[in-house]
Amino acid sequence: MFTLNNLLTSGLFNRQNYQVKIARMDAIAADDQNLVVNHSSDSASHLSPPPQPLSKNAQKKLLKQQRFEAKKAEKKAAIKEEKKRQGERKRKEWEEKLSNLSEEEKLKMIETRKGMRKERMDQRTEERESKALRLSEAKKHGQNIVIDLEFSDLMAPNEIHSLVKQIMYCYAVNGRSVIPSHLWLTGYEGEIGNQLQKIPGFDKWIIEKDNGPYINTFETQKEHLVYLTADSEAMLDELDPKKIYIVGGLVDRNRWKGITMKKALDQGIQTAKLPIGNYLKMSGSQVLTVNQVMEILLKYLETKDWKASFFHVIPQRKRCETEAQGSHEEEAEEEEEEKFDQEIKRQCIET
Repeated sequence: MFTLNNLLTSGLFNRQNYQVKIARMDAIAADDQNLVVNHSSDSASHLSPPPQPLSKNAQKKLLKQQRFEAKKAEKKAAIKEEKKRQGERKRKEWEEKLSNLSEEEKLKMIETRKGMRKERMDQRTEERESKALRLSEAKKHGQNIVIDLEFSDLMAPNEIHSLVKQIMYCYAVNGRSVIPSHLWLTGYEGEIGNQLQKIPGFDKWIIEKDNGPYINTFETQKEHLVYLTADSEAMLDELDPKKIYIVGGLVDRNRWKGITMKKALDQGIQTAKLPIGNYLKMSGSQVLTVNQVMEILLKYLETKDWKASFFHVIPQRKRCETEAQGSHEEEAEEEEEEKFDQEIKRQCIET
């Protein structure tokens, strides 16, 4: 009969032997795992080709973008610091002014300042209410303009961010327009939808929002759909109140040429292009940003004059080919970015 002591002394259940066996098994398993990993990595390297080096043109564009971003960040930091200095200077001036007054004069000046502040707040409230009323009326009777956001999967993160800023500017411009449009956002899913939802006050925007395709939204009005694209052969003479004009929401750095035209043809809907060539000569492509197209359409609704609308919106650097204008392209782009930021901060958060 075997007892526990006999097992231990006889070596049938020797702890040391057991530990040695376990260690050997672990070593064998680790070798097998390394063999599998190495084989997988060899297979992956064999299946997937090595990354191709950037072309000289792509390298130039990348360096230009990096310089632009660095300069933009530097200028933004300088502006922030300058605002901080101005705030401190105004605060000191106010404190010095109060220190030289009697208590009665201090109270009077403070009350005057409060009154001025209240007047400004009342004016802003009135402007917000007027804006809300105009946009509510536009949803009933305004010209339908759709921003098609179904291209987000074709854009890089920085391009999506740029498009979101353009949409914010569109809303701000529409809100202050004399004759605002009935603005629609359709097809916003994925990353662009996430970024739009992060905008403060986005849920209160007085526009139409549909994360589905516009072709489904206007299924019963397909004959009224008109896709605005620079590749169209048809020239847009005037805005028809019965039509629903679609603007492609795409920032692609000219990678996807003709994609909006192809989409419209595949869907069997009308196309048209703005009559830019009838009124001015462009220095390059006639493709404009989403907010520029939106602002042109709004200006035309107000003036019924294409020429005035184009000259009011299209930057001068795009109107003719001059060396001076070309040399200041980066500065102009930076100014446009700053214009976006200022307009967004002032108006887009408010309803």
